[in-house]
Amino acid sequence: MEKAGLYIHIPFCERKCHYCDFTSVAGNKDLMDRYVGYLLRELSLASSTYGKPNIGTVFIGGGTPSVLHEDDISKIMDGVRSNFTLDSNAEVTIEINPGTLTMEKAKSYRESGINRASVGIQSMNDGVLKRIGRIHTGEQVENTIGNLRKAGFENINGDLMFGLPHQSIGDFMETLEKTIIFDLEHISMYGLILEEDTLLHNWYSRGLVTMPAEDEERDMYHRGIEFLESKGFRQYEISNLAREGFECRHNLGYWRLNPYIGAGLSSHSSMGGKRHWNYTSFGNYFKKLDEEDLPIEGVEDILGDLEEAEFLILGIRLNDGIAIDDYEKRFGYSFMGKYGKVVRRHEISGLVELIDGRIRLTRKGMDLSNQVEIDFLP
Repeated sequence: MEKAGLYIHIPFCERKCHYCDFTSVAGNKDLMDRYVGYLLRELSLASSTYGKPNIGTVFIGGGTPSVLHEDDISKIMDGVRSNFTLDSNAEVTIEINPGTLTMEKAKSYRESGINRASVGIQSMNDGVLKRIGRIHTGEQVENTIGNLRKAGFENINGDLMFGLPHQSIGDFMETLEKTIIFDLEHISMYGLILEEDTLLHNWYSRGLVTMPAEDEERDMYHRGIEFLESKGFRQYEISNLAREGFECRHNLGYWRLNPYIGAGLSSHSSMGGKRHWNYTSFGNYFKKLDEEDLPIEGVEDILGDLEEAEFLILGIRLNDGIAIDDYEKRFGYSFMGKYGKVVRRHEISGLVELIDGRIRLTRKGMDLSNQVEIDFLP
C-alpha cells in the first residue's frame, strides 16, 4: 500500500496573531488535556477505518503545538506508533513558535521521535513582529533554534513572511541576512494574505495600517529568492527553498496528490478517492468521538475531473513542474491533445516552458501562477 502522510492539528495558541484565520484558540489546560485525549481516540478510529496504513510523514501543526506540555506531545507520538505503521525513515515535523520552546521540550521532542522542526520566525524585526501580533522577539528566535540544535535537530525550517504592515524591502532583506546565520536546512517564504475576519484585515479596511505596494511586495519575493539561492538554497516550490536533500517530504506529498490522513479539529483527509474534513467546533468534535465515530463534517469525491485539476494545479507549483508522462499514465489522456492550446498560449506570454517532457512555470509565471492554474479547472 502507498505510504500516507499524517497531519495532526493542535488548535491552541498563547495568543492569536493579527493575520491568522486558522482554527485556533487560546486554550486552558483542562481543554488542552481533554483535546489530547480525544485526539488519541481519533487516531485509533482512523487506524481501524483505514487498515493501519503505512505512514511516511507526520506533521504536527496548528495553532501552536509547542504550547502543549512536552508529555502531551509524547503521548501523541506514542498514539501514532501504536495505531499506525510508522516508516523507519519517516519525516516527523512539529511546528514551534519562538517563546514557547524550552530546552526540556526540545529534548523531549527528539526522544519521542520527532526529527524535523518548523519555526515560525516570520520576521527578525521586533517592531514588525509586534504589529502582526507575534508573541516573540528576534532574540527568542535565536534561542529557540539554539535549543533545537542542542537537542539534536538536524532538519529545521524557518517560516518567513513578507508584504507585512509598514515593512520595507530593507526590513525584509535584513531579516533574511539575520536568518541565514542560523544555517537552517529549509526556508518557507510566504507573502501575507489579508484574510477577512482577522484583526489585521479590520485595521487595514479602516485605514489604521498601510501595506507595501504590489511592486514592493514582488520585489521582496524576487530579491529574497535570489539571496537565498546565492546562499546554497534551491527553490523547489513557489514559496519553499531547501538545501539539497531537505525538501519537505510531507508537503511534497500534498502537491503530488499522495494519500493523507488528518486528525484533529478542522483537519482534512484524502484517502481512497475521497476527501473529508473534520468539524471546526470542539463540541461537535467531542460529540462524534463520544459516539465512536470519526468527527467528519463533510465528504467529497476527488476522482475524475477534480483529481485531474488538482494534479495539474498543485504540480505546476513545483519548480520541476509536471511530467507529461506521469499525467498521461495517471489519466489516460494525451496532455498536449487536451491542453496544447493552453500551453502554447502561456509559452507565448512567457508564463510556462516545456522542457524535457515537463511543463513548468517560468520566473514570471511564478508571479502569475493563478493565470495558468485557472486554465486547468474543469
